[in-house]
Amino acid sequence: MFNRFCQYAALCGGALLLCCSLSARADEVQDANKLFKQGQYDQAMAKVDSFLAGKPKDAQARFLKGLILTEQGKTGDAIHIFTSLTEDYPELPEPYNNLAVLYAGQGQYDKARVALEMAIRTHPSYATAHENLGDIYAKMASQAYDRALQLDRSNTSTKTKLALIKELFSSDHSRAGTHNVATGTVNVAKPQPAAETPAAPVVTPVAVAAAPVVEPVPAKPVAAPAPAPAKPVAAEPAPAKVAAAKPAATNSADVLKSVHDWAAAWSAKNVKKYLSFYAPDFDTPGNESRSAWEAVRHDRLSKPKYIHVKISDASVKFTDDTHATVTFRQEYRASHLSSSASKTLLMVKSGGKWLILKEHAKD
Repeated sequence: MFNRFCQYAALCGGALLLCCSLSARADEVQDANKLFKQGQYDQAMAKVDSFLAGKPKDAQARFLKGLILTEQGKTGDAIHIFTSLTEDYPELPEPYNNLAVLYAGQGQYDKARVALEMAIRTHPSYATAHENLGDIYAKMASQAYDRALQLDRSNTSTKTKLALIKELFSSDHSRAGTHNVATGTVNVAKPQPAAETPAAPVVTPVAVAAAPVVEPVPAKPVAAPAPAPAKPVAAEPAPAKVAAAKPAATNSADVLKSVHDWAAAWSAKNVKKYLSFYAPDFDTPGNESRSAWEAVRHDRLSKPKYIHVKISDASVKFTDDTHATVTFRQEYRASHLSSSASKTLLMVKSGGKWLILKEHAKD
C-alpha cells in the first residue's frame, strides 16, 4: 500500500545512494534497476538472480528483488526477502519500512506497527517511517472506534471521532493506510549520525501548480516610427515583434493545460485518454515498439486500485511555435506505490493540440 524508499533508481522520489565504486557488478544491478523502472519485471528478475548467484548476500540486489516481487504481486516472497534483510542488516531502516507496507496491505496493522517502530529505532530521522506509523495508528484507531460503535450505537463522541478519521483519509484516498515504500538502492555502509544520513524521499502534499512562465511584454507601447525615415531606426522594435510576444503567454497556458489534463486522465485510470496525449512519433523508452509500450502502460494504469498524480512548479520554454519543453515536479501515489520525481516533457503542437514527444524523469 505504501511506497517510498529511494526509488528503483528513478520511478517516480529521491534515493539513498549506495557508497561503492563504479564497477561491473554495480552496473549489472543498475541495469536491473532500469528494467524494473520500465516495467520489465521478468527481465529485471533474471539479472538480479544472476547477480545474486555470485553475491548472495548483496543488500542492494536483494532489496531490488523484494521490490520486483512486490510489483509481481508475490507478497509472501517479498516479505521473506525483506525479513531476511532485517536479519542480516538490522541497521537498515528501509527493509523494515517495506515490510510494514506489505503487512498493511494484508490488514496486519499490528505487524506493520512493529516493523515501523524498528525502522525508527534504527534511523530516528527517517521521516517516511514516522509518516507511515501515523497512518497505521489512525487506521487502528478507526477499527477500534468502529468496534466501539458496534457495541454502543448511541455513543456520539465515538461517532465524531470515527467521522474525523474517515474525513482525514477521504481527503486523500491514497493515504488510506501506510503507503510510502522505500524504492531503489540501499546504503549498506555503517550508519552515520542522523544529521548526516540522507533521509529517504518524503512524499508530501504539494501546492497548486505554479503560474505558467510568460515572456514579459513591454509595459509601454512602442513609439510610432518617425515619418519616412531613410533607414529603419534600430532602437524601435517593429510592431510585428511586439505582437508576437502575446501568443507566447497563451501558448504557455495551453501547454500547461494539456499537461494537467494528461495527469488527470492518468489519475482517473482512463487509459484511452491518457495515451491520446502521446504523439504518434513518441520516443518510447528502451527502443521498444509503440504497441509494446502501450501494453505496459495499460497494465500499469489498470492494475492499481487507485492512482493519484499531482504536478507542481511547472514551467514552459518554447523552442519554436510548435515545440516546447515543460519541467515540473511529479508526485505519484497508487495503492501499491508512491514516488516523487522531477520530470521533463518535450511537447509538440499537432492538430491544434499539444502532445508529448518525449518524457524523462529524474529523482
